[in-house]
Amino acid sequence: MESQGFDVGEHVEQMALLLDLQLRDEDRDGVVANFERIRAIAQLVNSFPLVEEVEAAPVFEP
Repeated sequence: MESQGFDVGEHVEQMALLLDLQLRDEDRDGVVANFERIRAIAQLVNSFPLVEEVEAAPVFEP
């Protein structure tokens, strides 16, 4: 499930506006880099196929 045309930098800018977050210019590149990493990890997790018989556990017990 590849997100064609998704711009992480634009997403960060829009979320900062939505949250009324004053994102300093010197911090923006680091925030964008972290969201790029999060996106890569999420794509890996989402690409893992699950069988239909898998059900969510009602209670998490470590």
